[in-house]
Amino acid sequence: MYLTDYHHHTDNSFDSKASMDKVCSEAIKKGINEICFTEHYAVNPNLPTYGHMDFQRYFNQIEQVRNKYGKHLVIKAGIELCEPHLMMDTYREVLQELELDFILGSVHNINEIKLRKFMSGKTPVEVYQSYFNEVFSLVSNADIDVIAHLDLMKRYAIEAKGNYDFNYFRKDLERILIKAIERGIGLEINTSGISNVKVNEAFPNIDVLKLYHSLGGQILTIGSDSHLAETVGAHLKDALSIAKEAGFEYIYTFEQRQPKRIKI
Repeated sequence: MYLTDYHHHTDNSFDSKASMDKVCSEAIKKGINEICFTEHYAVNPNLPTYGHMDFQRYFNQIEQVRNKYGKHLVIKAGIELCEPHLMMDTYREVLQELELDFILGSVHNINEIKLRKFMSGKTPVEVYQSYFNEVFSLVSNADIDVIAHLDLMKRYAIEAKGNYDFNYFRKDLERILIKAIERGIGLEINTSGISNVKVNEAFPNIDVLKLYHSLGGQILTIGSDSHLAETVGAHLKDALSIAKEAGFEYIYTFEQRQPKRIKI
C-alpha cells in the first residue's frame, strides 16, 4: 500500500507552527511514502493568508528535507491558493517563476468574508448555494490541479445550519464536477472532516465521490490537511477505503504539475 499525504501545512502557513523537518520525520515513522506540502497563499491583502508566505524560506526547507529524508520519503512542493479564480493575473505573475509540483485551489472566503462569518443571518440553502456557486467559479477559471475540500462549508455550518442535502444540491455538484473533468482538474479526499467529530465524514462525502466517478472523474488525491506534525497522514487508510468504495482503482500524485496514477 502506497501512502500519500497531498495536503499538509507547516509554519510557512499562517495557521500552523509545525516544522517541515518534524513532519517528515513523523511521516516516515507512520509508513507514509510520499508527502506534498501545500502552504496557504493569497495575493489579496484583505485576506488573513496574505503576506505570510516566504517562498525562498519554503523552497530552502524543501531542499533541506529532501537531502535529509529523500531516501525514505518522496517530498513534493505544493501550494494551496485562496480563491485563485480572483486576481488571476496577480497569481499568474507570482506563480510562473516557482517550481511547484502541485496546486490546490480552495474557497475559504466569499466576497472577502470568512466562511464562518459569511453564513451569519443566512438560511442553510443560501449558505451552501453561495458556497457551491463560488466553487463553480473557481473550477471554471482558476489554474489549479485539484479542488481542495470541495464541500468545506459544512465544517463551519454543520452545527448552526446542519449538513447539506446531497440530492438537493446534486445539480450544483454535477456542474462543478463536469467542469473539473473538462478542465483536467482533480478532486481530493480531505480527511480532516473524519478527524472532526462534528463533521465525521471526509470532504467531500462518499456521495460526491461516487458522483465524480460516475461522471468519468479519475484524478483523485488524498490529504490530511494537517497543521501539526503529530497528525500527518491522519486517516489515509480510511481515505483509500472510501476511494475504493466510490469505485476508484487509482489515486494520483503530481510532479511538476503532471498527474501520475498509483494503484490502490
